[in-house]
Amino acid sequence: MQRRAFLRAGGAAGAALTVPGAAAGSAAATPRASQEAPDPFEPLGQLELSGGDPAEVVVDDGGETAYLATTYGFATVDLGDPTAPEPLAERNQLEVDGREFTRIFDVKVDGDRLAVVGPADEGFGEFNGFELYDVSDPADPAVVDRYETGFHIHNCFFADELLYVVANGPDDTALVIYDTSDDDTEEVGRWSLLDHEPEWEDVYWYAHYLHDVTVRDDLAFLPFWDAGTYLVDVSDPSAPEYVSHVRDPDVGDDRSHGGSEAVYGLPGNDHYAAVDDVGDLLAVGRESWTTGGSAPDGPGGIDLYDVTDPTAPDPLASIEPPESDDASRRGGEWTTAHNFELRDGRLYSAWYQGGIKIHDVGDPAAPEELAHWRATDEAALWTARVANDGATVVASSTSRIPATDIDGALYTFPTGLESDFETGGDDTDGGAIGALGDRVPGFGGLGAGVGLAGGAAALEWIRRRDDGR
Repeated sequence: MQRRAFLRAGGAAGAALTVPGAAAGSAAATPRASQEAPDPFEPLGQLELSGGDPAEVVVDDGGETAYLATTYGFATVDLGDPTAPEPLAERNQLEVDGREFTRIFDVKVDGDRLAVVGPADEGFGEFNGFELYDVSDPADPAVVDRYETGFHIHNCFFADELLYVVANGPDDTALVIYDTSDDDTEEVGRWSLLDHEPEWEDVYWYAHYLHDVTVRDDLAFLPFWDAGTYLVDVSDPSAPEYVSHVRDPDVGDDRSHGGSEAVYGLPGNDHYAAVDDVGDLLAVGRESWTTGGSAPDGPGGIDLYDVTDPTAPDPLASIEPPESDDASRRGGEWTTAHNFELRDGRLYSAWYQGGIKIHDVGDPAAPEELAHWRATDEAALWTARVANDGATVVASSTSRIPATDIDGALYTFPTGLESDFETGGDDTDGGAIGALGDRVPGFGGLGAGVGLAGGAAALEWIRRRDDGR
């Protein structure tokens, strides 16, 4: 089915999804993905930048350049050799007309334009809005436009010269759409949760915070924290229209929550949404911690939905988070879901100190874990993105976890798509199997060695590239 034709034909009239009998804090009362992980894998390369603290990372269409938000600015990185990612440019301590532009947690790239948005939270810096950079030469980014929104921007999405940003505050939580064509930005449309469901006006605004946005085939996926994830038709960006949403929370329950429990604890906490290549599978991650409140109480996982019919999302399965002895937000071990990507039947996910995982979601009702790398005291992974024609995964690690000494860095991993992570031995005590384990200093004791076949796939990609094939 062509979703665009379906929406324009009036299919958006469907009602919001209700999941009868759904287990609290999950997509539905469906089987959970197995917690028994196969042999883990290891990084191919590591890069520590000279300034800033890594947050979101994205990859250009060519798959060889990464763009990294660094809290105080951004960086561009050459991934041509994934065993040795190389910094191309760093822009830190950003200013707009002498005003501080900081707390940069997100960047997005659209062709040769890069959007840098911020600040991620209210009350930081003096400039609220975004800058657009010409990155036709990633080693020399140049500002081509800037726009002051008057509100902080936590995250965005950028495609076809349209920049979609999240707008949050005590008076509204909304998606705002900007046309950036000809480097002359103008607002063209918006969609407000409070206009659609006014009952949320009486709820503390962080409990229905629009945290992120993903757009595919004229459909925007909007995780509004405790309100659930909404599907909105943006085929006409000047007049977005509601289609459906996943989960059907009780607004009264959210109204009665205390601030900390409502914002940081389950159920709810829809934080990030991604869809697969064809737009039929939706993954929703829920970021949460142990709060001492009522059950469920702990880190959130990733829920999978069939959105072949976008008016009636169908819950399929949930992937549990990695285990944590103390999942509290202050002083605990963070293993909640963070950002991820669906690509070619695989889910590449980051779980902060819980590490990075790869799942086979060819049968999304029964996701199968293929690989897991975790270095609890060394890395807190923010996101996972596919690069180098699918041969590599790039992941950013943040130092922003309380009560830890974790350093920010950028990591590369083999995808193992050709090998399904068959291991070259049974070493499970952290000894590196084969030469790849020696390429990254300090990883000898962080987990099992990289599967030889998985690493070979990445190195074969480099060989083909260097041979011009």
